[in-house]
Formats: sequence, structure tokens, C-alpha cells
Amino acid sequence: MAEMAKKWPVAVNAVAGLALAGFIGWQFIGSGSGSMEETAPLAEAPAAESEAAPDVPVPATKAEGAVGVDGERIANADSEPGNWLAHGRTYNEQRFSPLDQINDGNIGELSLAWSLDTDTTRGLEATPIVVDGTMYLSLNWGITIAVDAKTGEELWRFDPEVPGEWGRYGCCDVVNRGVAVWKGRVYTASFDGRLFALDAKDGSVVWEVNTVPGPPYTITGAPRVFNDKVVIGNGGGEYGVRGYITAYDTETGEQAWRFYTVPGDPSLPVENPELEAAIPTWKGGEWWKVGGGGTAWDSMVFEPETNTLYVGTGNGSPWTREIRSPGGGDNLYLSSILALDADTGRMKWHYQTTPGDNWDYTATQPLMLADIEIEGETRKVIMQAPKNGFFYVLDRTNGELISAEPFSTVTWASHVDLETGRPVETGEGEYGDRTAFVLPSANGAHNWHPMAFSPETGLVYIPTQDIAGIYSLSEQWKEKGEFTPKKNWWNTGIDWTDYIDAINALPEIPMEKGYLKAWDPATGEVKWQAEYPAPLNGGVLATAGNLVFQGTADGYFHAFKADTGERVWSQRIQTGIVAAPVTYMVDGEQYVSVLAGWGGVNIVSGDARTSAAAKFGNDGRLLTFKIGGGEELPELAMLDQSIPEWPALTASEETVRKGEIGYATYCMLCHGALAISPGVTPDLRRMGETTREHFQDIVRGGILSDNGMASFADHLSEEDVEAIKAYIQKRALEDRARQQPVN
Repeated sequence: MAEMAKKWPVAVNAVAGLALAGFIGWQFIGSGSGSMEETAPLAEAPAAESEAAPDVPVPATKAEGAVGVDGERIANADSEPGNWLAHGRTYNEQRFSPLDQINDGNIGELSLAWSLDTDTTRGLEATPIVVDGTMYLSLNWGITIAVDAKTGEELWRFDPEVPGEWGRYGCCDVVNRGVAVWKGRVYTASFDGRLFALDAKDGSVVWEVNTVPGPPYTITGAPRVFNDKVVIGNGGGEYGVRGYITAYDTETGEQAWRFYTVPGDPSLPVENPELEAAIPTWKGGEWWKVGGGGTAWDSMVFEPETNTLYVGTGNGSPWTREIRSPGGGDNLYLSSILALDADTGRMKWHYQTTPGDNWDYTATQPLMLADIEIEGETRKVIMQAPKNGFFYVLDRTNGELISAEPFSTVTWASHVDLETGRPVETGEGEYGDRTAFVLPSANGAHNWHPMAFSPETGLVYIPTQDIAGIYSLSEQWKEKGEFTPKKNWWNTGIDWTDYIDAINALPEIPMEKGYLKAWDPATGEVKWQAEYPAPLNGGVLATAGNLVFQGTADGYFHAFKADTGERVWSQRIQTGIVAAPVTYMVDGEQYVSVLAGWGGVNIVSGDARTSAAAKFGNDGRLLTFKIGGGEELPELAMLDQSIPEWPALTASEETVRKGEIGYATYCMLCHGALAISPGVTPDLRRMGETTREHFQDIVRGGILSDNGMASFADHLSEEDVEAIKAYIQKRALEDRARQQPVN
């Protein structure tokens, strides 16, 4: 059940019990946002320094604009640190900037330079690209804008006009993580799977190509560009799609190559030879009828020196391996890091982080390249902190595992065997005949939120969380050994009834927390960490000013000392932040910019006790700071969180129970768990009388399809919808009673 406006998310991860607090945090609506604790002592932002900031030895930027951006320029990005030319600034995607005009000595003078309202209320996850004073970035649905990076003036806007009914498809909101710039063009993808080449001057379409066969395939990731090729993956693994990565000619849009990440129907010819080796690792099932998964929905990194594209792949479809591959097997190339020849798409090597993935432990989390010293030897490595909770350091020349240490709480495996490269499972994650509580959850110890690496400290800064997941095998499979996929809907193989009962049986609702962890990849240790009152906080930026920047779910933007973790600056934003900041320079002044707009997996996993969006709404904004900026950020009004009156409940307990399961199955993914949205989508307990009267018309009739609330008539009968409405009514009555003062 989608939201009643096109600013609608398809957030997920409730399915496996991603955040217990998010699922049943409804009884705490309106309470305080908590406090932030750190291992390093909390310091007030320092007073303004009397001395001028040190001169920054920055070579003059090339005043060539987007026309001059090519492989050579990106490969030499450190020669012009005033720009942010690629997704992770450079091809190695370390998200480290050599700029140090803003530093730990003058950070107290940092203030708002300008802000831009994005006219959105959905999750904003993009990393802006900045070229010679112009910023290019994407918003939700794949809307793309160009902005004057000095003033914040919007220069042009491109809307791909995605049909509203697509809001029902895809995982985790109608988000988009960014664009790429190459030789005068901006490459951007829309939520419905189209890839566009836009003229960087005015946003006009140069070419357009459809990269997917149709719904429920989607695109939420940022394209990468190299060697006159633009590369993009796809999403939709929960719905039953097959993963692949495709390279297109940047000039014409013609397909150059495509690599399928999992095998298709074994009775048909394989599309790429690597699948011959993969087929024997899928045993006893008919995975191709449910897609198989393995979607490459986020991380890709290009290495010019070896002409290699590294790609992270996603979870299996269904999630549970007992249904997907009942005969066992590793299920290549799920949850893997792939090294591909950038010209041909042929595989050089692969490493699987979670063989036979059973918990939605994707390896699509950000990849980064670095040369680091390990035991006295400089190694060329690729690093990743995937969902499964282990931080991987691999030799990127051959895929050899160097180290894999837990960076968060892990219960499904005890360790990773360095000889075999395989995790050693504890059995705690098995849920074939029981409901299992597992750490990490399907939200992961680390999700898509970008991490950063500072070559000056040698540390990787990772947004992390400890969230327990609830897993229970499909009742249909347990009873009959059958699994009937739902068309254009979630097919995880998880049983909803057991899931709901497990949550209802909890004695109290825990408060999940998030962390910013400074991780030493050479030793496998946490050097310092900051604790937040909520999980799933924003991406990270590290700079030569000895600073690390990160926004949070509870509506703050923080700066820490990169070496010690001391918090030295904070700005109350009121809007939750999940995107990663960038920094750049225009006319000799350094700026730090970040998109504020909460969403994505947070819709279900968020907790109204800590969500800024639940308190102040979720109007998207692009915020940019500089030393002595001097602008004031407008205060947002507190939202009315009261629940209106509902009529007395007449439905039977049986009907309400049916509605509870129906709500969890079809509504919770977008409106939040157990009838509570933490601010991004409508809280259905607060429906007005008119909406209640037209509930059938909305849910089954699709009268709001153009705005993102597609019809669910293919899955829900009139009786089903009435049961869901009865469950929402019961919750509204109970929760309204809690809000009323006691006489």
C-alpha cells in the first residue's frame, strides 16, 4: 500500500524484522529524540579563531566545465581538489578531499552559505557532482537538477516523468543516488529503469535507453562512466528479478556489454560463460522462476590502471536459501564482489562474502580502493563493509582475502576462515524450523550509506548499526514444500504470521542505535566511535582538515576530528539526513554540501521516538556551508502528531487479525510498521473521514495511482481491504487513548 502522494516510498526491510524499534515504536510517538554519546569526550564547537585560515595549496581548477570531464581528468582529480568529479570524488571512491581551508581549528566558524528547497518529501540519497562551479545531482524518481555551486540558484531541472504507479515497485523508496558527468553530458537513471544522457548546459535529452524489461525492475543507483562507457545495474531483488550490469556507449546509448550476475533458466543457453561455473552452485530449486536476485543496485568502482570494474552484488530471491536452492550450494554470484574487464564485461575474479545467502546480506555496500600497509607490506586492496557485519580487505589484483573482522555485532557466524575465505556459521541464523532473531538484520551492520577513507589517518569511517532481524520460513513451504511467487510483489520466503507473533511477544521495545566507527583496516580494530540515538544515519565525508562529516536520522549535521573522534561542530537541521556530504571550492572558498531528506529503508526501520521527519516533516533541502556563511536555516514547525477520532470498532477479532497480517504483508513496506510511519509517508492511523470513506477506491480502485498509490486489486480483495482498515482502526483507537490525558 503506497503513500497518497507521488512523494511515495517503497521502503522495505521490515520483511525480515529489520528494526524492532521501528516496527513497534508506535507507543512512543512524540517523545524526545534522545542524546548522542561518544567514546571521545564531547566538546563544544571551538570559538572563532583570531588568525586567518591557512592558505590552501590548491592548483587552479580547469575552467572547462562538464565538457572537459573525461577519464584522464577524473584519474587526476587530486590535481583539482576544488571539484568533485565522480561519485566518490575520484575513481577509487575513498570520499576523501585534500581541501583543508575548513579544518578542526576553524570549524566553529562554519555556518550556512545557502540552501535550496528541492520540492520533495521523499528520501534524498544522492552524492552531488561539482564541476567548475556547477553542481549536478539527482532527487527522488530520478529527477535531475543543475545548481550554481556558489549561490544555490537552480539552473535547470529534468523530470523523467516516471508513471506514479511505479511507486509500488522496488525496494526502499523511490530514491536515486546520483549522476555521472562525462564530456559535456550528465548521465542519470530514472526509477523505472531508463538511462538518460542529458546536455550539461540545459538538461535537454541527448538520448534515452530503457535498461530493464519492465516492472518490478527498477534503478536507484548512480551510473559510473569510464572509457566512453556508462555502466548501470538494477534493483528489485525482493520482487523476483534477475541481476545484471550493463555498459552503454556514452555517445550513442548503444549496449556495449551485459554481465548477468546469476544464472537463468538452465534449459536455455547461458548469456555469459561465467554462468557455466555458477549453475552447479544452485541445487534442487527453480530459482529462475523467482528471478534469483543478485542485483547490482549500488556499488561499482573503476580502476584505470588495470582497466577493471569492481561490482558488488545483492541478495538472493527469495531470501531464504531453503526455497531458492533446497539442494544447497553457494549460489554464485549472489552477495559477491566481482572484478570485470571494463571493456568486455568478462570476469577476472570473484569473492563471495556470504555463500548461500539466507538473510538478505548483500555485498552491494560501497567498495573503495586503496594502497595500505599491512604487516610491513604495501598492498593494493579493495575494501568493503557489507551487510553481514564483517569488514573485508581483499587483494584487488587477484581477489585474495587478506582480512575479515567483525565491525559490528554478529551472531550468524563466528568468524571468517582466512584459509577458505568462508564465514563459519554458528547455527544461530538458521530458521528452517523456528523463528530466529539474528544480528545483523536485513538492514545490515552497514547499508548503502557511503563510508570514507582518510589516507592521512589510515582509517575508514563507517556508518553502522546493531539491529536485530526476525526470520521465519514460509508456512506454505514448511507444510507443502511449495512456494507460490506473487507477481509484482515481495517474494522473500518469510512467514508473516510468525514474524508478527514474534514481535508481539517481545516484553519491551528496544531502542536501536547507530554509530560512526573509525575502523583501522590494517589491524581490524575500531579506533573510535560516536553513538547516535537512531540507526541508518547518513553517509560520510573525510577531509584533509582532519574532519569527518556526517548527517543523522534525528536531524543533525556533525563534524568530528578524524584522528580522535572528538565532535567539534554540530548544526541542527531538523530534517533527517541519509545522503553523503561533499566538499568543493569556488572562487577560493571551500564549501561543504549535503542533501537533507530522510527515507529509503528508514521508512520501515525508523522509530518515531528518534525520527526528525516524524516531528518536523520531510521537506527536502540542499544545504551548503562555508566559513562565515552567515545565513540562518529557517526553523520548521512541529507537526501535529495527534490521532483523530475514529468510530467504535465493530469488526471481529478474527477480521482484525487478518488485517494485521495483511497490513504487514502489503502496507508496512511503505507506511511503516504496525500502522506507524516515522514521517516520510502518511501514518494511516491519522486518516481523515473522507479518506476512510474512499479506502477501497484508493487501495483497490487506484484513484491515486498518478500520485504513487497504485491499485492492489491484483493481491487484495474487498474483504482483505476491509480487514486491513479494521486493523488500522483498532490501532488508532488504542493509540489515541494512550495520547489522551488521564482524569
